[in-house]
Amino acid sequence: MALLLCLLLLLGLSGGPVSEGHSVHKTTVGTLDLGSLPAINYETNVHVEPGPIEILFRIVKAFLFVVQPNPFPEDLIRKSIQLQYKDTKSNSQQPEHTVLALKIVYYEIGFIILAGLGLLFIFLLPLVGLCFCMCRCCNNCGGEMHQRQKKNGECRRGCFAASLLVVSLIMSLGVLCAFVANQHLTTQVRGARRLLNSNFKDMRALLTDIPMQIDYLLNQYDAPKNRALLDLNNIGPLLGGRVRDQLGKRVLPALDAVLTMAGAIRETREALENVSASLEVLQEGTNRLSVNLTDAKENLRNTLRDAACSMAEATSTCNVIRNSLNQLSINANFSRLLPVTSQLAKVNEVLKIDLTSLVQKGYAAFNDTPDLVQNQTKNILSALPYVKSVLDSIGTNITVLIKKLPIQEILTNSMIYLTQTETYVEDYFPLVEQYDFYRWLGCLIICCLLVLILVFYYLGLLCGACGYSKHTTPTNRGCVSNTGGNFLMAGVGFSFLFSWALMIIVVLTFLWGGNVEKLVCEPFKERTIFQVLDTPYLLNEQWNSFLAGLLFRKPDVNLTFEQVYSDCKENKGIYTSLQLDKFYSISNFLTISQYTEDLTIKFESIKINLSSIVLLDEVGKENLINFSYSGIDGIDFAAYLAEVNKSITKVDLLSFANDLEARAEQLPKGALENALKGHASNIRMIHHQHVIPMEQEMKYVKARSTLNQSIRLLQKTATELMVKVNHVISIVNAAQFLLNNNASSIIIEETKKYMDVIIGYFEQYIQWVKDSVTMDVAACKPLANIVDTAIEVFLCSYLTNSVNTFWFGLGAATVFLIPAIIFAVKLSKFYRRMDSEDVYDDVETIPMKNMENGNYGYHKDHLYGLHNPVMTSATGRW
Repeated sequence: MALLLCLLLLLGLSGGPVSEGHSVHKTTVGTLDLGSLPAINYETNVHVEPGPIEILFRIVKAFLFVVQPNPFPEDLIRKSIQLQYKDTKSNSQQPEHTVLALKIVYYEIGFIILAGLGLLFIFLLPLVGLCFCMCRCCNNCGGEMHQRQKKNGECRRGCFAASLLVVSLIMSLGVLCAFVANQHLTTQVRGARRLLNSNFKDMRALLTDIPMQIDYLLNQYDAPKNRALLDLNNIGPLLGGRVRDQLGKRVLPALDAVLTMAGAIRETREALENVSASLEVLQEGTNRLSVNLTDAKENLRNTLRDAACSMAEATSTCNVIRNSLNQLSINANFSRLLPVTSQLAKVNEVLKIDLTSLVQKGYAAFNDTPDLVQNQTKNILSALPYVKSVLDSIGTNITVLIKKLPIQEILTNSMIYLTQTETYVEDYFPLVEQYDFYRWLGCLIICCLLVLILVFYYLGLLCGACGYSKHTTPTNRGCVSNTGGNFLMAGVGFSFLFSWALMIIVVLTFLWGGNVEKLVCEPFKERTIFQVLDTPYLLNEQWNSFLAGLLFRKPDVNLTFEQVYSDCKENKGIYTSLQLDKFYSISNFLTISQYTEDLTIKFESIKINLSSIVLLDEVGKENLINFSYSGIDGIDFAAYLAEVNKSITKVDLLSFANDLEARAEQLPKGALENALKGHASNIRMIHHQHVIPMEQEMKYVKARSTLNQSIRLLQKTATELMVKVNHVISIVNAAQFLLNNNASSIIIEETKKYMDVIIGYFEQYIQWVKDSVTMDVAACKPLANIVDTAIEVFLCSYLTNSVNTFWFGLGAATVFLIPAIIFAVKLSKFYRRMDSEDVYDDVETIPMKNMENGNYGYHKDHLYGLHNPVMTSATGRW
């Protein structure tokens, strides 16, 4: 048990019993590379392939199912075992025993009936043989050497011969079955040494590799220890990084907002510059166009003052032209727009202070948080040697506690016991093989007895069939035919001599092999036998669980044979198979809390001050306020957008010129008509020289586009500019306040998480140890293999199957001796040479005539001078 306890000591770092949960802190812990526990490779294969003989095994099992179809009698066996431990002398127990005996008889009724028939065979067949012998000696029961002639004699002879041949073939199959089973058992016994050696090798590997596995678990303690020391040595980057990440959720958005605002200021200046430049270009173009249009309009108005317009046929046309002169002017008048020079000047004044540089200083100061933590946690760094010694002491204490346990002594004693057992098997296995040879020889002799009988029957059939002639009278049969008949009678004699002994062997092996198959092998395969063994208070009246009481002296724990066998069959560890967590609490040996207490105090004493971090100084804040007072929100954005979206002239000059020329055509021919046509040409020239360039030249197109985009950008920036600036300043102040006053709570929380990460390495190691001890350390498959080898392989597959197949074949051959005896006796009459025969004086004469002679239809051949030698020996009477 000390060997098992040493495995449990590795779980002591959990700070409580094995069944307790882990730390409540759900932190992400770096994965430790603990490697894989060296696995033990077991080579024993308990799966048996019997080969072609498996067909015979299945036939025998089917026969046993017919004999005993009842399920495994769990309750009956439980009751039998319970009564065995009670006082059977009391009269009150007699009825209970009677009832139990009746139940046993009912369950075994199939075996009892067949065994009774076998006993009847054993007693009756020798008695029948004796009576048959005496009866034949008295010339009865076929002992009289006379064969009466019958019309169906040939048919009867053929039927008897065929029946005997069929019975002999069936007997031959039975003998062959018995011989194969006998040889199979010997073959398996000879090959059992390899299976035994394999089991011993696996057990030796189990005992040898357990210390290696334990040492591996202990040595892997360096992984969490070194990882913890590495993290403690890098407390600045790790803890500082954690603090920075948590504070960054509030600080970084504030700095990002300031940085965004700095970018907005630069974009505002660029937009104002674009507005000024574009406005200048557009004002220049529209001014020139406006002058030319004004001149053209005045000239046209002067022409319309001509006297010709007073004439009746020209008055209406001149009035129409005069009324349309107001359309001859520019539509987009950029000169009316107020310039943005004052706003641009104020923004340029704001940009004299590099706000972006101030923000970058804030970023840099905040990113230096790990260095601040590193400098302010020197007490932890100074304690690293002490921490290392504490962590080393944990591993040392584990090793010391295990060294105090007699692990090596237990393993040595177990190895000595295993070696002694192996030596014992090696010494006595030749004796087992020798005894198996004697058994094989005895079974072979038994089979040879039946073979001898079959040889007589086959020789009798062969000689009789070859020597028999239907034209030969019974008294004149040849030597070959007579020899055949004698062989048949010899087979009958040997059948009477050996059949009872053969049946004794059949009955004994049938009762043993059949019951072992039904009460041991089948229940073991279905694992119902474990349910009987696991019955509470069955094997011990004071123990609820016999196995737990036997191994641990704790019978109240539910430890079952079935569960242990199943777990070992799946190659689980001893810790899981034997449920050791219910027997030992190792928290009293070792807990991690007693070692981490001082380290926890040191971490709780950490004081980190981040007030030296300045996110944005007063200059930067004032710069933001100045930007909000730059006046861009006072720009008349609507007026700018309205002018940009207007056309250049109020009317299409080409259409106006064409219309003017058309109206001139309506006037009388003369100077007025020509003057108006000249004005139309002038308007077309203005269109081509001024309007088209402003619509198509890149200079003016780009100016209009830039002006439109810049005004819209400024409009967007100016919207609630004061509110935006105040919001940015407020979140910067809030972040600064967090660093100066409330960072301690975040630092304490992150310190605890950091400490949990350190401890988490050991918890991860502990969990790995638990999993390894549970599933891998001391995998107990060799124990299940030993049980399987002993019961499933040796007892059931090798011995019971072979014995059952042996009695099945031997019993079949022995039972068919009865019809073989009958057919052989009947058939021998047709092959043996008779002393007398039926001879008729006349084929037409009826037997009554012969009766008058006093011989009832037959006579001795020597009375008629016929030579007929008579066998006078006792054997001849058979």
